[in-house]
Amino acid sequence: MNPSLPVNTSKPVPIGRTYEVQGRQLLLHSEGSGGPAVVMLPGAGFVGLDYWNIQKELARYTTCVIYDRAGTGWSDSVKLPRSAGEVIDELRQLLHVSGIQAPYLLVGHSLGGIYARRYAQQYPEEVSGIVMLDPVHEGFRQAPKLKLRHIPRLLFNMIRLLLHYKPFFRQQFAQVLSTWPIPLRDRLIDYHLRSLLLSFRESRNLSSELYEEVVHGGDMPDVPLIVLTAMAIDPMQAVIMPKPFLNKTIEFKHNLYTVFAKSIPHGENRALHHAGHSWLHVDRQDAVIQAIMDVLRQSRSLSN
Repeated sequence: MNPSLPVNTSKPVPIGRTYEVQGRQLLLHSEGSGGPAVVMLPGAGFVGLDYWNIQKELARYTTCVIYDRAGTGWSDSVKLPRSAGEVIDELRQLLHVSGIQAPYLLVGHSLGGIYARRYAQQYPEEVSGIVMLDPVHEGFRQAPKLKLRHIPRLLFNMIRLLLHYKPFFRQQFAQVLSTWPIPLRDRLIDYHLRSLLLSFRESRNLSSELYEEVVHGGDMPDVPLIVLTAMAIDPMQAVIMPKPFLNKTIEFKHNLYTVFAKSIPHGENRALHHAGHSWLHVDRQDAVIQAIMDVLRQSRSLSN
């Protein structure tokens, strides 16, 4: 099996355009003007278009960029897993080729959160602020583990979901993407239904090597940082895993993020109630935009 999702770049992209980076075509779409430019880094299995709702609001205040990592969305395929260094160097080159000038306000969701952190470590002079949406963190290695007695039920739920995955996910996607323009929504839902396994493939990047890259990657720059913690049980996780376990995980990550945010001079952790992990930027679009605007104002103030 090919470890990456084949992408046919001969088909027209739904939004934006592609740019050549390292011999591959990568999708990027920019709206708005001014700086610092907000750059959205998707979670595993997500693509730039999943954050269109955030982009259209932020574009009224500054430049906002959505893009697809190689191997996802409408960008060309790549062998997975990849190091964080490879991912951020690809992004940096894409931003340069497309004319998006630093500094950047990085907004990383889940897996994209640890990539944003690695970018800030590697290129601190290019980062003016960071917002992390329920980010991956090396502390997850100490997260609560499922008890053995839960494994049979977990496997049963996964098999049941695989047998009926298209109706379930179509309903989920149609609900969360209801405000997207119909042409964009239809293509995005079609993409997700064709590429559900990609989130699992891209999650292979969550290895000890990735965590070690960040642990030994150097200090974070002294820039404004806000972490947003999704405090509600994610509906897509709830169909597989026991709710008591998910509640323990939420409590664990909230404590972890609080400690992490306090380690940054201008860091803050905000709890988002009524928001699940996968779609917190839709469940609480208001709070996500508010956090980004708060960091944007702080970064502009610090640069003056």
